[in-house]
Amino acid sequence: MRRLPHGYTNLTNGDRATVVKHYQGPDAALRLERERLLITDLAGTIPVPPLLGAGEGALTLGFVEGAPGQELLDTDAAAVLRSCGTVLRRIHAVASSLGEGVLVHGDFGPNNLLLDPGTFAVTAVVDWEFAHLGDPVEDLAWCEWIVRMHHPDRVAALDAFFAAYGAPVPDWPLRRAAMVDRCVELREFCRRWDPDGPAVAEWERRIGVTASW
Repeated sequence: MRRLPHGYTNLTNGDRATVVKHYQGPDAALRLERERLLITDLAGTIPVPPLLGAGEGALTLGFVEGAPGQELLDTDAAAVLRSCGTVLRRIHAVASSLGEGVLVHGDFGPNNLLLDPGTFAVTAVVDWEFAHLGDPVEDLAWCEWIVRMHHPDRVAALDAFFAAYGAPVPDWPLRRAAMVDRCVELREFCRRWDPDGPAVAEWERRIGVTASW
């Protein structure tokens, strides 16, 4: 197995048969159990990787064909973000066993979607460890944040994301506030993990950038 890219809070290794995700940092056991529950519940409703096993601080998942959506933004940003919007509407329509309310992915964006690189169809939505019941603006704003922060030359394609979502989109001040709130949460997550590490300062910088938009 080789280490897979794009994992920021966990160590993920895989081959073309299985993917093993080891949970690290604060609340690792809780995040593992949340993702195990959601993948089990969503199978057959939302495209998710098949769950093969759980134990020793890791989930073992079946390999799913597809390219990370973030890697395809330079190919056709509108198509990628259209797929994001379509599948997000489906996620927000799910009745979750977590309880009553809207299921929020918690880290939604093209970075956590696998897409067919030819058709841009979603083959899997991954990384459910931060999922919870909440407000749809959290996912809408975070997908937008990923684009604005890491792919600012693709911001115009966000129109395709919101159109494909197909439901009312909160006004910009509410979306920006949700972005700032999530950045603060991630700063505090990193502070709990490594109080003097560089990630704390990086999230502090991102909070300032986001608030300035």
